[in-house]
Amino acid sequence: MFYFLSLLMGILISFMIAFNGGLTQQYGVYTATIIIHVVGLSIITLVAIIKRDSLFSKRCAWFLYLGGAIGVLTTVFNNLSFGRISVSAILALGLLGQSIMGLIIDQYGLLGMPKHPFTKQKIIGLLLIISGIASMINNFEIIAVIVSFVAGVNIILSRTLNAKLADFTNVRVSTFYNYLVGLAVSIPVFLLLGSSEAVFNFAISSNWYIYLGGMLGVIVVLMGNIIAVKISAFYLTLLIFIGQVFSGVLIDVIISQEISSRNLIGAVLVTLGLCVNLMLDNKNRVAG
Repeated sequence: MFYFLSLLMGILISFMIAFNGGLTQQYGVYTATIIIHVVGLSIITLVAIIKRDSLFSKRCAWFLYLGGAIGVLTTVFNNLSFGRISVSAILALGLLGQSIMGLIIDQYGLLGMPKHPFTKQKIIGLLLIISGIASMINNFEIIAVIVSFVAGVNIILSRTLNAKLADFTNVRVSTFYNYLVGLAVSIPVFLLLGSSEAVFNFAISSNWYIYLGGMLGVIVVLMGNIIAVKISAFYLTLLIFIGQVFSGVLIDVIISQEISSRNLIGAVLVTLGLCVNLMLDNKNRVAG
């Protein structure tokens, strides 16, 4: 069930990106980031009130609250890469960063996460996954490459911190702090980098659906808080990627009648690599 939910997360992320892209076109990157966090914070606060959660009664280690701040940095890093390297390269390098960080967390159980040691048998599957990532990269600029890679690492760190905070509180409280801290960070980021955006000419768009990204973001964070402690961080990353890429290809077909063969080939190779490693895990589990 958690594998299916991970795929569903990837599909929801694709639609969230599409909605947030419309919001960015309307208002600009940094104004849109604030709007997304305001919408998300409003929704999760309402849910928490309905569920009668105590949002401020329990104190945890300070670093567990940094998930939302790291999430904002991920957005900024991806924006810095955009235009310098292709979108496919940003996606692939982000996946590489997520995969490596996921493997490290799984191997050593960092941040209190369950251990999922990597075995030599899984090298074939890993090579297929790396081939899929490599097939999506078609150009390089060293700063953009590094920043995109770090953005992928940040995604894993943010998801892991949110999940651990949910362990000490609950998934709704953790999601609330993700958006609260994210909003607190996105405001100074806007003041530093978004001064050229026409925030004072703000007007509600008639395309109401562009505001749904914040709502989908809440659902994605809630699901991540539940799933992240249930399955391997590496597998979670790959399953989200597979759901995201295949649904992204479908969205591209609907909107622009175009198919990215590079992304499709990469997704197929990553899927094959994931299937090989999942079969090995199942075989070892039965043998054990």
